[in-house]
Amino acid sequence: MALQPTHADAQIEPRDGLSYVRGSTDIPLSDATVSRFLLDTVAKYPDRPAVTFREQNVRWTWRQFADEVDVLASGLLALGVETGDRVGIWSPNRAEWLLTQFATARIGAILVNINPAYRLAELEYALNKVGCKALIAAEQFKTSKYLEMLQSLAPELADAAPNALRAAKLPDLRAVIRMGDAKTPGMLNFGDVMARGRETLDTATLEALEAKLGARDPINIQFTSGTTGNPKGATLTHHNVVNNARYIAMAMRLSENDSLCIPVPLYHCFGMVLAVLACVSTGCTMVFPGEAFDPAATLAAVAEERCTALHGVPTMFIAELDHPDFAKYDLSRLRTGIMAGSPCPIETMKRVVSKMNLREITIAYGMTETSPVSFQSSTTDPLDKRTTTVGRIQPHLEVKIIDPVGNVVPVGETGELCTRGYSVMKGYWDDDEKTREAIVDEWMHTGDLATIDAEGYCNIVGRLKDMLIRGGENVYPREIEEFLFRHPKIQSVQVFGVPDQKYGEEVCAWVVLRPGEQATAEEIREFCQGQIAHYKIPRYIRFVDELPMTVTGKAQKFVMRARMIEELKVSEARTA
Repeated sequence: MALQPTHADAQIEPRDGLSYVRGSTDIPLSDATVSRFLLDTVAKYPDRPAVTFREQNVRWTWRQFADEVDVLASGLLALGVETGDRVGIWSPNRAEWLLTQFATARIGAILVNINPAYRLAELEYALNKVGCKALIAAEQFKTSKYLEMLQSLAPELADAAPNALRAAKLPDLRAVIRMGDAKTPGMLNFGDVMARGRETLDTATLEALEAKLGARDPINIQFTSGTTGNPKGATLTHHNVVNNARYIAMAMRLSENDSLCIPVPLYHCFGMVLAVLACVSTGCTMVFPGEAFDPAATLAAVAEERCTALHGVPTMFIAELDHPDFAKYDLSRLRTGIMAGSPCPIETMKRVVSKMNLREITIAYGMTETSPVSFQSSTTDPLDKRTTTVGRIQPHLEVKIIDPVGNVVPVGETGELCTRGYSVMKGYWDDDEKTREAIVDEWMHTGDLATIDAEGYCNIVGRLKDMLIRGGENVYPREIEEFLFRHPKIQSVQVFGVPDQKYGEEVCAWVVLRPGEQATAEEIREFCQGQIAHYKIPRYIRFVDELPMTVTGKAQKFVMRARMIEELKVSEARTA
């Protein structure tokens, strides 16, 4: 168990010139389970609006939402799902996703978030890695036809009785529950499970089950998106996510009078914890614009639902700001929200504050393995700190910045960020070796390069693996990206290294220009001359219509790098 600082021990600002900080303990940690967390809010605000799914025309008060959760929980029990069983959810943002999140928590089943972008091999790996007993799936999402993929992996569905699947490739899976009204052989319908839940609903049974659950029981598995090797299943507890959500909401000053627009995906910590559970902690209304991010739908939801808060990754905010009809949407009620998920360009933050009325927007930093947030700016931080840093340490956590041999570096110097405290995951599911590599002496090694200043504000410089070395000089892509964002013609940019015989690595930039703009590589280089060190100026500049992205809006630099290596016909140099 990680050592927690006492109140007197809190160290928001570094001391003795070293990059080490400890969060405040003024507000004690909660021992509530996810289910109890929801029921406490329902007791306070039963008739206030809780959930809106605009595309599905679903609107629930807190009482109605909790009642529907209990119905699904009863339906899952009737299917034979028990405490500790793994239940997968493979779907874009839909009401069924949200119900599943809380229904599994109600009975102590472990929710397994399946990435909506997964294809056959990834799906097969994820389901088998954690031994999913049941899978709740949408029919399809964009070009991904989920049910067809499941039928391909488990042709036995064609002849299986519902809830009695025996598939060679998916040996643990017994039930596939599909969304929608159409019937599919071997699958149950979500509506039928709900109907069965209404028939068998016994609140006393649910309360008795919930009473046996512990806050430190595993409740959620989220697969990290690795660029090499198989994804790892970060296993989180009630204690992890409930407390992280509480402190996130406090940093934004959320209350029952707020409404949060949620265009970020539920399968990711950003949607599930920073959005949903943060709303549950305060009674704030959740507004979902649609199944997937669309800038116009998001802006319309903010305007028409009178939202006071908005979440998003930087690419989402950029798409909203640059939408041709941006000016017609009434964003006057916006106040706060979170920009996170990938490094936040300073210029984008400034535009969001000035043009979207998000005067109290916060930046958050973390990783799935830390539930996820470790640093967050507050609504009262000076604008320069909210636009140039990820804020200060969250309560009840410790962070140190270390050099390659494990020494804490002086204030202001770059090193790897390590986190310790209540938020650190239980471990990677069924992977003790990877868990031991990641968590050393209770410290989660993030792989992120960061600095902490004298006031305790953190800045993320990049990834350990992102850093490139050109002719012996350490080059941090984030620094170059921030500079290039100042160019008036540049909408998005990603910087990475490509192999070079002379220097070991050379700097490459992929640039997306603003609509209607044109530029040359030489023009971009001239913009850099005399402003940044010569060795940081990109040798290779490519103009592209869009950047390869994950579903959560993270740029896939490994894809860009691979394409450049192929284009330039260069190869990786062998090193010791």
